[in-house]
Amino acid sequence: MADDVVVFKREDLPSTAFPVIADIRRQGKLCDVGDQRFSAHRIILAASIPYFNAMFTHDMVESKQGEICMQGIDPSALESLVNFAYDGRLQIDAGSVQSLLIAASFLHLQCVKEACCDFLQNRLHPQNCLGVRSFADQYMCTSLVEAANKFIQNNFKQVSVTDEFMSLSKAEFVDILSRDELNVSNEEQVFEAALSWVKKDLDNRKDISLKFYKKYFVIENYLLDEARDYHLMPERRPLLQTFKTKPRCCTDVPGMIYAVGGLTSSGESLSTVERYDPIVDRWKIAEAMSTMRSRVGVAVLEGKLYAIGGNDGAERLNTVEVFEPEKKQWKKVAPMNCKRSAQGAAALNGQLYVCGGYDGVSSLKSVEIYDPKTDVWAMITDMQKLRSAAGVAVLQGEIYACGGHDGLSIYDSVELYNTALGSWQSVAPMQSKRCRLGVAALNGKLYAAGGYDGSVFLRTVECYDPAENKWKFVASMARKRSRVSLVATYGRLYAIGGYDGITNLNSVEYYDPSTDTWKFAKIMSAHEGGVGVGVIPIEESV
Repeated sequence: MADDVVVFKREDLPSTAFPVIADIRRQGKLCDVGDQRFSAHRIILAASIPYFNAMFTHDMVESKQGEICMQGIDPSALESLVNFAYDGRLQIDAGSVQSLLIAASFLHLQCVKEACCDFLQNRLHPQNCLGVRSFADQYMCTSLVEAANKFIQNNFKQVSVTDEFMSLSKAEFVDILSRDELNVSNEEQVFEAALSWVKKDLDNRKDISLKFYKKYFVIENYLLDEARDYHLMPERRPLLQTFKTKPRCCTDVPGMIYAVGGLTSSGESLSTVERYDPIVDRWKIAEAMSTMRSRVGVAVLEGKLYAIGGNDGAERLNTVEVFEPEKKQWKKVAPMNCKRSAQGAAALNGQLYVCGGYDGVSSLKSVEIYDPKTDVWAMITDMQKLRSAAGVAVLQGEIYACGGHDGLSIYDSVELYNTALGSWQSVAPMQSKRCRLGVAALNGKLYAAGGYDGSVFLRTVECYDPAENKWKFVASMARKRSRVSLVATYGRLYAIGGYDGITNLNSVEYYDPSTDTWKFAKIMSAHEGGVGVGVIPIEESV
């Protein structure tokens, strides 16, 4: 019959044919591309290496040449990659990895490039990490650059005594030492590293003074700004730590806490803003927003305070406004793509991230990113789960979304967003299910405070250690706090406002990790809970 057709398929044909082709190539037979070093078949190169595919299928001059001259590529690396095109095997070692990565970049062999990056990443060492980072940056290996940066930060003490460190340019040197994520027990270790670097080339480096964000170094006979403040402002000494004692943490910025929007005791949304000075333990009224906002997302970016979305009492909002301390005024910026209340907001790498929330119909898992340079919001990769009333914070250059709910279930799950990979991944869940919780980072760890588990309003607090990927309980707050806001400043966590199951709260308490204790601070003067909070650095909040 005409439609009686049998298709015979030999599954192992590619795996058996390619070794034969490779053997034919070794004999120098049937090859149509070659030079004095090696020969190959066009069809194999085109099928396996994107660079040659483009060359041979787009009428380039080389497509008809019997010999092709490859400029700017190591011959041994090129031969290894041509061999790889035949048998899918590639030997990577310390002596060949850089030339292979360069050749793979040139030939657009992404899989080989990634394999070389993995090889280098798995062999990062204090003696080579700076060189690896520079090399990776040159060839746009983003994940390897990030891995090297983390390694440098986590192993700064060992890295700072290497020859590579002593050979850093001024720009590279300042970039590394200005990072708040450096893993040091005190600033004296950073100061000693700076002094050693200067002494290595004293003639060219002796006049360099380094001013870091939140940390000021002046080499030789100059005074530290922080030391000056310590001596000239004795009233600030209880909380003003010197360069020798203040721990580095990008989220632990000494500054003023701003409480934004929120609710009245009768449940009405507010446009009111007030700020808190931890030094004198006092709240003062600040400039009000143009819009009433409860359940508002708040983040601080480049010293400016952003109020994002929320609920004005009638509907969910997509509008956004920003407070500029130097002008003491709010102004509107571009609105989000989605209406959101009860969303999480955070600032990272010069951009704002807004995660999840509730649009008036359902919980969201979508995420938007805002670039203040272009005043544009863009959608990026969704979270793994719908998350309304989750806690969102930045820890070690990654965004964490903790807990929340999807309208039916309350979560203990946690996921993080890796900006280099552009993807979300799960990490260890919290000990308790929590929505309407507060989340903040302090001293390289993440804290989750209060919230609601579906039956109980919580006062418990958990701490996440990314090195161990584990959560553990720490001291509980004095009050139950759902819809609580949590921020870090001056080495402390501040839990602000909330709801205890009976009433909205205007009370504030702070946590000292060195003593594992909570104490009450001054109550808010103009809010009854439900606020969004952010810390504006001390230099820019006045």
